[in-house]
Amino acid sequence: MTRAEVALFFDRLAERLPEPTGELDYINPYTLLVAVVLSAQATDVGVNRATGPLFKVADTPQKMVALGEARLKDFIKTIGLFNTKAKNVIALSEILIREHGGAVPADREALVKLPGVGRKTANVVLNIAFGHPTIAVDTHIFRVGNRTGLAPGKTVEEVEAKLEKVVPRERKRHAHHWLILHGRYVCKARKPDCPACVVADLCRFKGKTVAA
Repeated sequence: MTRAEVALFFDRLAERLPEPTGELDYINPYTLLVAVVLSAQATDVGVNRATGPLFKVADTPQKMVALGEARLKDFIKTIGLFNTKAKNVIALSEILIREHGGAVPADREALVKLPGVGRKTANVVLNIAFGHPTIAVDTHIFRVGNRTGLAPGKTVEEVEAKLEKVVPRERKRHAHHWLILHGRYVCKARKPDCPACVVADLCRFKGKTVAA
């Protein structure tokens, strides 16, 4: 896409949804971090169902450590990989208490050192909790970037790097959510809803679907 087309791409997504938000429920930066860690290979709906009761009793690292790994597992046992995730949540909570005064650091380097936190998770937390213009490339953004021609790449790192270059500065804060929601509800994996797409004319995808 040309620079003008990319700008128009995001103008249209912004017009359709001026203030996009994530779909994970959270109370504060800490609960957001926990929710994102739990969301790996799980649906946001499933995570929210588990964290609703959990965050009522443990919404700080101190409370989570006091809750303990065994009791935490009872809250999140409906989520995939819950044994490993419970261990990571307790471990990262202990590190936050020990090294960061119980606060979630607004720094990617510090975040990715936490158990269960990779670059994608760190970018989500930085974007949502602290308003940083980061873009966390998940399967939806990877697909949209490649399918539309917005930011083609063979790896998530390549797609992220290209998005960092092409997304207009004034759109970077919300680009993450616009692209995820677009991929989740319009530019879907199996059958994209091209007739309902506001950027279909800008998209380079050759297999566009048509209205029934």
